[in-house]
Amino acid sequence: MQTFSAVFLAALILTLITRMWLATRHIRHVRANRGHVPANFSSQITLEAHQKAADYTCAKTRLGYLSMSLEAMVLLILTLGGGLSALTAFWSGWLDDPIMHGTALIISTILLMSALGIPIGYYRAFVIEEQFGFNKMTPRMFFLDLAKQSFLAILLGVPLILGVLWLMEKMGPNWWFYAWLAWMAFNIVLLAIFPTWIAPIFNKFTPLADTSLKTRVEQLMRKCGFKSSGLFVMDGSRRSNHGNAYFTGFGKTKRIVFFDTLLSRLDISEIEAVLAHELGHFKRHHVIKRIALSFSMSLVFLWVLGYLMQQSWFYEGLGVSVSSIPSPAMALLLFFIVMPVFTFLFQPLASVYSRRHEFEADEYAAHNASATDLTRALVKLYQDNASTLTPDPLHSAFYDSHPPAALRISRLQSLAQNTV
Repeated sequence: MQTFSAVFLAALILTLITRMWLATRHIRHVRANRGHVPANFSSQITLEAHQKAADYTCAKTRLGYLSMSLEAMVLLILTLGGGLSALTAFWSGWLDDPIMHGTALIISTILLMSALGIPIGYYRAFVIEEQFGFNKMTPRMFFLDLAKQSFLAILLGVPLILGVLWLMEKMGPNWWFYAWLAWMAFNIVLLAIFPTWIAPIFNKFTPLADTSLKTRVEQLMRKCGFKSSGLFVMDGSRRSNHGNAYFTGFGKTKRIVFFDTLLSRLDISEIEAVLAHELGHFKRHHVIKRIALSFSMSLVFLWVLGYLMQQSWFYEGLGVSVSSIPSPAMALLLFFIVMPVFTFLFQPLASVYSRRHEFEADEYAAHNASATDLTRALVKLYQDNASTLTPDPLHSAFYDSHPPAALRISRLQSLAQNTV
């Protein structure tokens, strides 16, 4: 066995075992705390609601066992099992041009991997979400969404892949820098067109009609120095009972979006506090910082790929014969499907970074709205979304971009006392 094959297998097994161990810890911790509501929430959340959240969390986590196993199996079949080599041979019989061949290989692999995950997504929506009273989708809507997502992936993804492969072929050893510039441009354009061109494909957005809420929100935006292209309500209740609010877009296309489910559950002051939190992300430049970090990491990854695609051990160690490589497409594909195996253990770093931003946004909301109102809103959202109040700390450190409920509420209560 190739040395790199052994390294890859070891990393895959370590990642799979770690993920399953974390899931097991999480289930045990949530179940151990199922019998009582944490003290900070006992006056606001009933034991019945707390137990529903525990059961919902455990059900989703148990489904994760199947998802993890399937992902590992598919990855092994595609690499050491010869799946990518078989796909390469198939497309070689139809396409001679290396760029077209590479594009077909990448798109077909992505669609195949996505298709294998459809049964799990279907089960999640129509068994777990249905069981706990969240699902509002019909099977027709589920598959229509899949069709729309696939169409968009092809419409937007094919030109990007064609462009990147052309740059890899034509720009010499520094192709990775030009590909990075193309990737940045693509993402910036996507951010700009998402609110007005992409999001409406899946949901209906209507201008906020509640005049008292609209007045309150506009006053808050003026206070925070935030300009948007409008305030909109999204029909999230068509698919789910979960609620949320967010701002999206780039430059003049920025807009604030409220889920209709959120507006039906929170009062005006609570909605204002939630929006102040979201505006905190804007004022603290979190979106720009995250985009900058993402672009920086993508530059590093492309530079590493530029080195690996010249190494025969990289291909052969992942089950692909050097003589059959439709380079550089195979290098690009191999790199991005195996990269998560080698980066999983670094996930807590991303969680720490994201949580710091959440705390900063909470602090901003406390000074520009009300920490008490934000606390009440979050407690309602925890209850309505059946979010567990007692996650396993280690599992949370790997997977949760937001701080655990108890820690977040405790900090908000301190902020409320300090701002009185």
